Amino acid sequence: MDILNSIINTVDGFVWGPQLLIPLLFVTGLVLTLRLRGVQFSKLGSALALGLLRRKDAGAEGDISHYQALTTALAATVGVGNIVGVSTAICLGGPGALFWMWVTGLLGMASKYAEAFLGSKYREVDSKGEVIGGPQVYLQRAIKGKVGKVLAISFAVFGALAAFGIGNMTQVNAVVTNVDNAFGVPGWATGLVVMVFIGMVLIGGITWIGRVTAGFVPFMIIVYIIAGLVVLVVNAGQILPALGAVFTDAFTGNAAVGATIGTAIRYGMARGIFSNESGMGSAAIVAAAAQSTHPVRQGLVSMTQTFIDTIIVVSFTGLVILTSGTWTPQGAGAALEGGEFSAGAATTYAFANTVHSEIGPIIVAVCVAFFALSTVLGWSYYGERCATRLLGIRVQMPYRILFTLVVMVGAVWELEPIWNVADILNGLMALPNLVGLLILSGMIARETKAYLSKDPKLMRTDIKPEPLMAYDVTWVPAEDIKIK
Repeated sequence: MDILNSIINTVDGFVWGPQLLIPLLFVTGLVLTLRLRGVQFSKLGSALALGLLRRKDAGAEGDISHYQALTTALAATVGVGNIVGVSTAICLGGPGALFWMWVTGLLGMASKYAEAFLGSKYREVDSKGEVIGGPQVYLQRAIKGKVGKVLAISFAVFGALAAFGIGNMTQVNAVVTNVDNAFGVPGWATGLVVMVFIGMVLIGGITWIGRVTAGFVPFMIIVYIIAGLVVLVVNAGQILPALGAVFTDAFTGNAAVGATIGTAIRYGMARGIFSNESGMGSAAIVAAAAQSTHPVRQGLVSMTQTFIDTIIVVSFTGLVILTSGTWTPQGAGAALEGGEFSAGAATTYAFANTVHSEIGPIIVAVCVAFFALSTVLGWSYYGERCATRLLGIRVQMPYRILFTLVVMVGAVWELEPIWNVADILNGLMALPNLVGLLILSGMIARETKAYLSKDPKLMRTDIKPEPLMAYDVTWVPAEDIKIK
């Protein structure tokens, strides 16, 4: 097992090192931000109003509304990465890691817009009448020849596999650990309950997933933010010093935890994309299912997901940890009760020391459970759509069954290798999508500019894509459209 862990750590370090994914993520986000003229900043208010207030385009084709697509994508992203992932990043990379998580969020909003735009533009429908879209579709349809086909196949393979890591085992593992710490419930028992719940929801596919996430995703985010505000009010005097440490250590590292600028960037960006998934292409899969009259509209709604996830929820977690000082063993203090310090439990220590030694862990356990369950639901759909694109519609139900059974694996397997394998699969999944986004950035920018010149406030639903840019609505069954 030690040899296996060493190999996994080496591969993880290469994929997320300065020679591969980190510069590609930064460059892609920066290029798209420039080519789209900072659309994530100029249209954020209008996009939030469309997704959260107006919620849908009346009469548009698709499986779910703008709002349900947004909450399903949020369900998949606002997960354990927002609690355990943030605490791990800060404990290993120092306070500066939070700054680099913000960078992935701000630049990632442009990446999220672009991939959701493409997901909506190049969507198709399977033989059951359900939409199938995402990088596994648009990379092959938009990029002609072998290059597009290879990128699409690569994404589909890694997406189908990554769903078991980022969207299943890591989430369940965090749930059973926190529930055990807070309530003393054995991991296998918690895993069994989660498995039954997930299986029941997956029977109904994206329609049921959309309905469930639309109900409890807003609730879980609000509850977590309120709990975080309590901690920040108690530690109000430490907010400015904490922010100062974030900006200082982002460029110097932090000697207290042996963090350098390199580790701050690595863990900040790795955990940042784990949290908001910008550039990974996953959110484009559910964006394709949204009832939208134009790809630009859906892209703008989808980009707000990254804003909510990283700039709001991740920031609350980071500040809760930093103002409480629980990112080091010395700061965790009483919450450890003589036990071994865990980087993934820094958020729990913060609530335990600030709110109450017993109530704090319960709050975190409940929030982790909500966040993780929602993520498992969202990623079950992502993985299924990738598998369907590869093997056809017949794989749909077997995949759902296997995905449900793997829940128990996450409930009993140790955490570290799960996180590292999830990191690797995330990176390999993002790689073909990021290359595709760079190749298609010109087309995305042109159609975005054309649409926004006619509808700058996103109030119109009568504008169709230009003929040259129109997406195909003569959809065919999945058996005929799977990658060949």
